[in-house]
Amino acid sequence: MDPSESSKPLKITFNGPAEYWTDALPIGNGRLGAMVWGGVASELLQLNEDTLWTGTPGSYADPNVLKALPEVRSLVDDGKYAEATAAAAKLYGNTADVYQLLGDVKLEFDDFHCNYSEETYQRELDLDNAIIRIKYAVGDIEFTREHFASYPHQVIVTKISGSKPGSVSFAVSVDSKLSHHSYVNGKSQIIMEGSCPGKRIPPKVHVNDNPEGIQFSAVLDLQISDGTGVIHVVNDKKLKIEGSNWAVLLLVASSSFDGPFTKPLDSKKDPTSEALSSLKSIRNLSYSDLYACHLDDYQSLFHRVKLQLSKSSTAFVSYGSLEKKKLSNLSLNKNQDSKISTAERVKSFQTDEDPSLVELLFQFGRYLLISSSRPGTQVANLQGIWNKDPDPKWGSAPHLNINLEMNYWPSLPCNLSECQEPLFDYLTSLSVNGSKTAQVNYDASGWVVHHKSDIWAKSSADRGEVVWAIWPMGGAWLCTHLWEHYKFTMDKDFLKDKAYPLLEGCVQFLLDWLIKGHGGYVETNPSTSPEHEFIAPDGRLASVSYSSTMDMAIIKEVFSAFLAASEILGREGKNLIEKVQNAQQRLYPTKIARDGSIMEWAQDFEDPEVHHRHLSHLFGLFPGHTITIEDTPDLCKAAEQTLHKRGEDGPGWSTTWKTALWARLHNSEHAYRMVKRLINLVDPAHEIAFEGGLYSNLFAAHPPFQIDANFGFSAAIAEMLVQSTLHDLYLLPALPRDKWANGCIEGLRARGGVTVNICWKEGDLQEVSLWSKDRNSLKRLHYAGTIIDADLLPGRIYTFNGWLECVETLTFPPRE
Repeated sequence: MDPSESSKPLKITFNGPAEYWTDALPIGNGRLGAMVWGGVASELLQLNEDTLWTGTPGSYADPNVLKALPEVRSLVDDGKYAEATAAAAKLYGNTADVYQLLGDVKLEFDDFHCNYSEETYQRELDLDNAIIRIKYAVGDIEFTREHFASYPHQVIVTKISGSKPGSVSFAVSVDSKLSHHSYVNGKSQIIMEGSCPGKRIPPKVHVNDNPEGIQFSAVLDLQISDGTGVIHVVNDKKLKIEGSNWAVLLLVASSSFDGPFTKPLDSKKDPTSEALSSLKSIRNLSYSDLYACHLDDYQSLFHRVKLQLSKSSTAFVSYGSLEKKKLSNLSLNKNQDSKISTAERVKSFQTDEDPSLVELLFQFGRYLLISSSRPGTQVANLQGIWNKDPDPKWGSAPHLNINLEMNYWPSLPCNLSECQEPLFDYLTSLSVNGSKTAQVNYDASGWVVHHKSDIWAKSSADRGEVVWAIWPMGGAWLCTHLWEHYKFTMDKDFLKDKAYPLLEGCVQFLLDWLIKGHGGYVETNPSTSPEHEFIAPDGRLASVSYSSTMDMAIIKEVFSAFLAASEILGREGKNLIEKVQNAQQRLYPTKIARDGSIMEWAQDFEDPEVHHRHLSHLFGLFPGHTITIEDTPDLCKAAEQTLHKRGEDGPGWSTTWKTALWARLHNSEHAYRMVKRLINLVDPAHEIAFEGGLYSNLFAAHPPFQIDANFGFSAAIAEMLVQSTLHDLYLLPALPRDKWANGCIEGLRARGGVTVNICWKEGDLQEVSLWSKDRNSLKRLHYAGTIIDADLLPGRIYTFNGWLECVETLTFPPRE
């Protein structure tokens, strides 16, 4: 598939500067991020560094929790659910810490720029190259700015140029909302040094009990054209450039964060020295060199997957004269289309349903994952890495009851498995603290994590409301990602060295957490269904009961993964395996309620909010695998009823989860309805909570901005086009044939280590190519009722036609 065939380029475009933060455009290298506003007379880059958080390492073990646990369990056993809910507040831990910002780079241009020609203004984020470009003209001078964040060189790069010699003049400064001071270093650098609050809610200034928080430093280095232009130092805080042909700004940053178990006060890291050292290593590289390295690195990931969708065949290369004529007409409209902003495209989607906007949003999710989560960085948090507030909504913290997991849903099917590495590093840290929480709080072995964490790997329950805080399944859900990583990559070393020890510890906790229940079952008690309440038999609201459907579904998934991994690694015969096998048979089954939906709790409680945003009781359908069309048709029918009952409204992440759920049911109509539901323009001046939608820069809205739906969207689109198990491959299982009649997807990954390319025309499969890089793979291919067996040998590309007949085998390795 040739990218040039796409009807519209992969660009997010604006015809004017940003008015709101959600109009600005994001760049990032996993660790450093910036939101670029694109102002003319003044420009703003709002900066982030992913280790800047409030607080210090905490204590996540509290023996008082263990003392309170029997009371809660007894109340649940007695059916006193409202009382149990109230008593469960005694199980709280400390409040999670908060993600911070780094600061702002401010560029001030002279009044000459105020006279720019508005019709010449262009601002875009080019996803193909991971670069922001801003262009405008003042008189006969065209000004250009380019911004990118380099992962290889760990630097944010800005280039400002004018079409006439000596036309670039501006002042630059660096500022922050955090405690800091800035100063000019030499004649062409600004250094900003500061600190994060040592407590989440810092005490009044000068109070001695405020511990030292994470220290940080940012260094801005300025380079201008040789022989043309001059740099002035202004008040030891600003640099002023006059009469240059161009200017290049290099922004590096570092912090004293030295892992979740080291107090900032004890850190040996010197942020300023580290930042200056980082800058020294790249200062002699040209802008072209930096950009070329950035491009090689980024495109090696981004170009793995290509998606092209069309309502009709005119968007695809054809050799018929009529089609050629249509393509020619399309090219004539190219300039006109380029002036249509992305916000206008979102606004018109409800009527034109432009498939190329779906392509753009799918690839934007992949761009954001590459930009916010790379090997060696922190996990992508609730806002990825982009945040403008010292006290962001929900702390911008990782939430483990859907949001953090959704952030990583696209990493495997969308061929970005490396981007998941920070999640596994984080899991390792969580397991260390989580083992203390398990032992002290619950008298259990293994390790446990609850619904919300932070950079310090907080493992205990949060503090606030029982309905969301008391949920000890966060670590278990994350462990399913370990097994999924193995299934997609077939990396046995990863399974043995990384996944299995974490799975083993998780299983040990779950076995101790499960207690003897009614009817020979084992149960979880206390148990909640994330963030949702029920009406107890006495008519009162409650959230604590026993063995919620989600608890059971997650435990089944983890137990199955552990047993399968044990078999692969030859660990059979261990006592722990026997315990898991015994407990697995005694878990509560998923049950169907009186109204035909999946029961959310072990009892068929009345639901006070049937349109609740969470879909927790459908975990077994997606992302889990215990509810399937082949094996549990009755539960699938009940899941469909559950989705109808929940309705289509909800925040962005809920919308994309519903998209994936409908896709698993092979229901293309409803999956597409949820796609369309998300693509609604949100006005940041008039946000309505829990309504979802997209901002003008394609950030997904809760509102406010939450990045999980961007990632969930990419994963859900992949799920509509390809689904897999270790042995089965389902082609176009939820393709909305009337909306995307023609298309190609290249480079999706399937379980079993298989890469998939698919093309379809007028709603029917035309061609599918499969290959496995370095291992044999036996697959059953499923399409439109046809099932065939395919034995895939490594290093060969197998191509099948629409009847699943193998029509070609090539023996050269494709690009991964």
